[in-house]
Amino acid sequence: MTQLSRAQITTKPATRSGRGIVAAQHRLAAEVGAEVLAAGGNAVDAAVAVSFAIGVVEPWMSGPAGGGAMMLHMGAGPEALYYGMRAPAGLNPADYPLSGEEVSGDLFPWKAVVDDRNVIGATAVAVPGVVDGIGKAHARYGRMPWAELIAPAVKLAKEGIEADWYLALLIASSTRALSRDPDAAARFLEDGQWPTVANWTALSDKRIDMSSMAPSLQAIADEGARALYDGDLGAALAADVEAKGGSLRRADLQAYQAVWQEARAVPYRDAMLWVTPHLTAGPTIADVFSNLSTGFTPGRAPDAAAYAAYAEACDAAYAKRLANDGDMGNDDPRGPACTTHFSIVDAEGNMVAMTQTLLSIFGSRVVSPSTGLLLNNGIMWFDPEPGRPNSLAGGKRCLMNVCPVLGEAGGKRFAIGASGGRKIMPAVAQLASFLTDFGMGLDAAFHQPRIDASGDTVIADDSLPASVIESLEARGRVVTTRRAPFPFAFACPAGVLRDGEENFGATEIMSPWGEAIAG
Repeated sequence: MTQLSRAQITTKPATRSGRGIVAAQHRLAAEVGAEVLAAGGNAVDAAVAVSFAIGVVEPWMSGPAGGGAMMLHMGAGPEALYYGMRAPAGLNPADYPLSGEEVSGDLFPWKAVVDDRNVIGATAVAVPGVVDGIGKAHARYGRMPWAELIAPAVKLAKEGIEADWYLALLIASSTRALSRDPDAAARFLEDGQWPTVANWTALSDKRIDMSSMAPSLQAIADEGARALYDGDLGAALAADVEAKGGSLRRADLQAYQAVWQEARAVPYRDAMLWVTPHLTAGPTIADVFSNLSTGFTPGRAPDAAAYAAYAEACDAAYAKRLANDGDMGNDDPRGPACTTHFSIVDAEGNMVAMTQTLLSIFGSRVVSPSTGLLLNNGIMWFDPEPGRPNSLAGGKRCLMNVCPVLGEAGGKRFAIGASGGRKIMPAVAQLASFLTDFGMGLDAAFHQPRIDASGDTVIADDSLPASVIESLEARGRVVTTRRAPFPFAFACPAGVLRDGEENFGATEIMSPWGEAIAG
């Protein structure tokens, strides 16, 4: 694990304002959303602008060719909107034979597939949902013109992305996979390597050229959200995937529809949480809070008993999820990365918690040359072993890890979520507990040390007291580490909170780009 100096202390104070706030993983996208709020837009208007902008400036995490889900509170009560990915209808599970290796090397503990066909390349591409989802949210609640909200993303695409140290680090982590696709290599690599960003004492003005995205974003701005599904843009995207050997076809895009859902209410002690009801980590986090309600008695601050309870509750919820959840092939599914999450509150108190993702970092590591879009690898969400609830099959909906949450406690309302694959749910659960069980403000909650209990080994922040570490070690293997910019051992959250007429926003303290900006 990453080792940092024990003398090094990092803080990132929460933003406080009587106006609206956008908390996002990239400062430029947060600024775009804040400008929308300042211009009179509401939380959904800002979400549209942030969604497209962050897909340009952080394209390895999310974008128009991804999927996700959101929770909204726009005055009429909490609502859920599902825009998760689907397997193409013509996908054949027989094209994904197991390699005989026990575990895949990516995000999930699936058995490995020959040539990683479910992880890398066009064969890993699922039907995207982000654009239709954000389009449906805007159609119901948006105030500002659709094209006006996408214009900042078009401008950012024409300008390109500054190649700073963090971008170079992210590209370096995926250089081998990116080199397998000529279009991805041309976009992100420099002579087959990560870009040169600076010398020891010099800055660099190098930028990653994102201009090929601009015409696609402009088409969506001019023609509406369905341009990616019913228009020439969708036809070009499908043709590119087919040419590269994937199973996505234009008919898959034309058939896709995001779905409004009734938010699932989760009573918890004196608080109330609302989560997405199906095919996300919403039902899993509901199980966590059911377990926590009897797992410990909150004191003045999180103690050894609380952290042990977090680990136990997450273990039990994940065991249930892996055994039972998935798209069962009906309209009422049984089931409930690298990703980006942003949370927004406007001056009127409306809130959006939105998570969108390509799944792995750089998704399938494939760029569509006709559209300039980096493509998802949503097929990896499926278990490649047959006969299970989440087994791979044509037309099935992906079981996602996304976990946007709305909550109310003590007269305060909040919207939180995170990125980080399986690490998302434990991080969001702890933050919600800090806010509800211990009455923390957003600043204190985001600075409070966390654990990750998403696998066989608990990862614990080594700044936690020895009593906490000992209580965790009494129940299983524990690895300690510090919070660091790379890799994220505890997920990367973003959240907003409203207390009376005052709003607060915060992002992961170790994220070098994340910021909460007031509008």
